[in-house]
Amino acid sequence: MEVSFGSIVAFLFLLFLVFIVILPALGRRGVNSSRTNAIRALENKNKSRVILMIHRQETVGLMGYPLYKYIDIDDSEAILRAIKMTNDDMPIDLILHTPGGLVLAATQIAHALINHPGKVTVYVPHYAMSGGTFISLAADEIVMNENSVLGPVDPQLGDAAAASILKVVEQKGVEKVDDQTLLMADMAEKSLKQVKESVIKILKHHPDFDDAKAEELATLLSTGTWTHDYPIMAEEAKEMGLPVSTDMPDEVYRLMEFYSQGQSKRPSVSYISTPYSQPKGSQPSK
Repeated sequence: MEVSFGSIVAFLFLLFLVFIVILPALGRRGVNSSRTNAIRALENKNKSRVILMIHRQETVGLMGYPLYKYIDIDDSEAILRAIKMTNDDMPIDLILHTPGGLVLAATQIAHALINHPGKVTVYVPHYAMSGGTFISLAADEIVMNENSVLGPVDPQLGDAAAASILKVVEQKGVEKVDDQTLLMADMAEKSLKQVKESVIKILKHHPDFDDAKAEELATLLSTGTWTHDYPIMAEEAKEMGLPVSTDMPDEVYRLMEFYSQGQSKRPSVSYISTPYSQPKGSQPSK
């Protein structure tokens, strides 16, 4: 039986489609199914609506430049829609993994959570910085790992902290800075005031925060006390008066496994992903 060159090319093209298109699509379908099952497991355990907002760094383009995801209007639109679909008496479990993002989007999400009559729990398995912390403040309970972190919510204008822009003008004097810096300082002053007032409103929905305590914590978090990447760990968050627990369910960690970072190069961290236990009384080998 004679096989033509055209038949070979067609067969190879079919194999190409299988490996490039069909197999990855089947893999994504399997991951999506596993994610849904893991979400259902946590929902059945807590009798709640589970919402995830997970931002990873992704590598895109032919040159492999990193794309950093952050809280945007699409996120707030999706979360508001999910809250709207949830019965008033049903708890909401929001899992956050984010470096932060737009103040507008974070504010929308926070106020939607406050307005939900059922209990709202925010889970922070690794980090929820800036806008992620802003959203966490709206929760009735914040569940953190002992080593996960929140962060300051002071506004940033471009690459500079709003508080730092004002400090530059204060130290140099108005007559020694240019018009662009003065314009930025005016915006910085307004943004600091707006964020602080928003934080106060959010904190006052907690029964343990009166006006004075809300004012004190809002000032600490939103006015440039630390650098923007300062890590607020669970113990410090508790000392601030936030409703923090460290009883993180295993189901949350399992969910995070299904949102792993896509790798286009050799990973920088490797380990055997199996829990190890050491018999009592034994000493680790060297």
